[in-house]
Amino acid sequence: MLGRPASVPSASAPASASGHWAAAGRLAWPVPLALGVVGGILLGLGLLWGGLAALAGAGLAALDRRPLLGLLAALGLGLGYGAQQLNAAQPDPLAPWVGALVTLRGEWDGQFLRLADPPARVALSPKPAVPPGSLTVGGRLVRPDERRIPGGFHQAAWLRGQGGLLLPTPTTVLVGAQVRAATPERGWRGWFRRGLTTGLSQPQAALMQAIQLGDRNDIGREAFADGAPVRDAFARAGLSHLMALSGQNVALLTGAAVWLLVRLRVRVAWRYALAAALLVPYLGLVGVSPSILRAALMGMAVLVAFALGRGKPDPYGTVALAAVACLLPFPLWLLDVGFQLSFLAVLGLTLSGRLAARLPPRWPLALRLALVATVLAELATLPVIASTFGQVPLVGLPANLVAGLVMAALVPLGFLAGLLGPLGVVLSPLTGLLASALLLVAEVFGKAPVLTWGSVSAAGFVAYGVAALAGVGWLWGRVRAPLALGTVLACALLTALPGWIRPARDLVFLDVGQGDSTLIRAPGLAVLVDGGGSVGSDYDVGTRTVVPALRALGVRRLNVVVATHADTDHIEGLCGVLRSLPVGELWIGHRKAADPVLAELLAVAREEGVPVREVRRGDRVEAGDVRLTVLWPGGRFWSTEDNDNSVTLTVEAGNFRAALLGDLAAETEARVGVGDLDLLKAAHHGSRHSTGAALLRQSTPADVVVSVGRNSYGHPHPEVLARVEAAGARMWRTDQLGTVRWPLP
Repeated sequence: MLGRPASVPSASAPASASGHWAAAGRLAWPVPLALGVVGGILLGLGLLWGGLAALAGAGLAALDRRPLLGLLAALGLGLGYGAQQLNAAQPDPLAPWVGALVTLRGEWDGQFLRLADPPARVALSPKPAVPPGSLTVGGRLVRPDERRIPGGFHQAAWLRGQGGLLLPTPTTVLVGAQVRAATPERGWRGWFRRGLTTGLSQPQAALMQAIQLGDRNDIGREAFADGAPVRDAFARAGLSHLMALSGQNVALLTGAAVWLLVRLRVRVAWRYALAAALLVPYLGLVGVSPSILRAALMGMAVLVAFALGRGKPDPYGTVALAAVACLLPFPLWLLDVGFQLSFLAVLGLTLSGRLAARLPPRWPLALRLALVATVLAELATLPVIASTFGQVPLVGLPANLVAGLVMAALVPLGFLAGLLGPLGVVLSPLTGLLASALLLVAEVFGKAPVLTWGSVSAAGFVAYGVAALAGVGWLWGRVRAPLALGTVLACALLTALPGWIRPARDLVFLDVGQGDSTLIRAPGLAVLVDGGGSVGSDYDVGTRTVVPALRALGVRRLNVVVATHADTDHIEGLCGVLRSLPVGELWIGHRKAADPVLAELLAVAREEGVPVREVRRGDRVEAGDVRLTVLWPGGRFWSTEDNDNSVTLTVEAGNFRAALLGDLAAETEARVGVGDLDLLKAAHHGSRHSTGAALLRQSTPADVVVSVGRNSYGHPHPEVLARVEAAGARMWRTDQLGTVRWPLP
C-alpha cells in the first residue's frame, strides 16, 4: 500500500497552503508568468483580450505585494509576444507549389503527411483509408479554407495551431488525394499498433487506436447497426474525451506503474522517479498534442515532487507551469479547442475536494470524488463545448461513471497489449470484451437527447465567467448560497433574452461545397431545403457540416425538411439531419423508384418516425407573415430527368419574394411561373442549362444567389454570369463568400 508523504496536506487544507511553489496563502509564482505569456500571445495576434490577461497577471501580483511576481508577469508578456512573432515569421517551404499538381512522398501519421525535403507537413483531403506508414500520394496543393459556415470547421485556423517553433506548421492541403503507394508503419509505433489491434474486430481495433494512440481516423468511419456514427454517439453521451489522450490516460498508466513498483518493493523515491521517467518515451510513442503534453508535464511535476519528498505541488502553480511549457514552443495552441478543454477541465477539478466536502459524508469517498470530478469538468468546459460543438450532453454524469469503470481496466491492459506487439493476441479476448463494453455504453447513452446550443457571443462568455465566479465563491465560503444561485440564474436569463426579444428572420444559404442547403427561419418556423452531399466520397456533409451549422444558428428543431430531388449533392446530407434533430415532416416531390440515396433517406425517416409527404403545387407552410409555397411539381407531372422533378418553392414575407428552384432546367423554369422576385436562388449551381433568359425577364430579381463549390463542371457557367449581369441583378456566390445570410423584412 502506498504510504502518504508527510508533507501532503489534509483534505480540509486550502489548496494554496500545499506544496513547494506557494507558501501559505500566497500566489504561486508560475501563475502571473502564465498569464503574461497568454497576454503576450494574444497581443501578438492583435487581440485586445491579451491586454486583459496581462492586466490580470499584474493585478494578482499587486494583490500579493511581491514585486518579483510583477516582474514575472512582464517577463511572460515579452516571452509570449516573442514566441508568437517567431512562429509567425517562419517561412512557408511549400509556397512555390501552391496550386500545382504534385506527387508527395513522406510519412503518414494518420493526420498529416510529413515530408523530409522540404521539411513540411501537409493535410490530405480526402484522408486516405490506409494505416500510418510511408505514403506516396498525388493531388493539388491548395491553401486551407477559412470558416465558411456557422459552426463549421475552421480548417486554416486549426492547421495553424498544429505546428510551432519545434514542429513544422501545416500550411497546405493536398486535395483530390490519390494514393500511389503505401507501406505499413514500422518501428516501435508500428509494433505497438499491432499489439493493440491483433485479434480484435474492426470496431474494437478502431476504438483501441483512438484510446491508446489518439488516432481517431478508423473510429470516424465506424457506425453502429442502426447507422448512427460511433463518434457521434460518444459526443452525445459526453464521452468524446475518452478518445483524446489526456490526464486520464496518464493517471491510469502511471498509477499502474507505481502499483507494480510497489509490488516489486522499489524504494519510495525511485518508484515515483521511474514512473515520471516513463512519461518521456510515452510522449514519443503517442506524439505531442495539447491535452497529452499538458497531462504528461503535470504528471511529471507531481511524481518528481513525491520522489523528492516535497509533497503534492500547488495545483494552480502546476497548471500554470504546464501552460507556459506548452505555449512557448506552440503559441497558437492557445486557440486550440483541445488545449482549452484540457486546461479548463483541470482547473475545474482543483475544486473537487471542496465540492466533495459538501456532499453527504455517509456517501463513500470514491463515489463523491467521481461525482464531483465529472460535474466540475463538465461545468468548467461548458462554454467551449457549447460554442464549438453546438450541443451539450445531458447524460454525461452517468455515462462517465460507467465508462470510467471500463477505462480503469481497458487503458492499462491495452497498453500492455501494445507493448507485447503481435504477442498481444493473448490479451485480445479481454481487451476486446472491454472495448465492446465501452462501445455499448456509448451506444446506449448516445441515444439520449442533447441540449442544442447556438453560438456563444462575447457577452455569453462574460455571463458564464460571472456565474462561475459566483459558484467558486460559494465553494470557498465567500458567497452565500442564495446569492450565488441568484447570480447563476440571472446570467442564464440574460444570455437567453436576445433570442426571445429578436428571433431570427432570414434565409441562410449554407456553404456545403458543390451542393445545396438552405435554411428558412422565422418565429415559429424553421425549414431546411436540401442538406448537401458529397458525390464519390464518404464525407458525411449532413452530420459534419449542416448539423453543426444548424446548432450554431440556434436551430433546435425543424418544422419541415424538403428533399427537392434524388441527387446526392442535394439530399444525401439529410440523413444526418433527420438523425440529429427533431423534424416535423419530410417533403419530397417525385418518389423515384430504386434510387439508393432517396431510399436511404426514406428509411431513415421511417426509423426516426418522421412523416413523409409528397407535395404538389399549392402545398404550403406558414408562420405569421412568412409563407412557403410549393410551385413545382404540378399535378401528376414528372420527368425521367431528376432535375426537372425538383421541388420548387417561393418564400414570401410581407412584400418580399424569393424562389428556390432546385436543379430545374431552363425549359421547366419558364413553365413554373415564379412571378416577380426580389431574390432568386439560381438553379443547378449556375449550370449553363438553367437560370435562362426567360426566367430572368419574368422574375426581374434584384439579387441572385448561387450555391456552388470547387467543381469540374464549370459552375457557375460564364453564360449564366453574363445573363445575370445583363438582367441588372447582383450575384452572390457561396464559393466566394461562404454562407450567405439574407434577412427577411
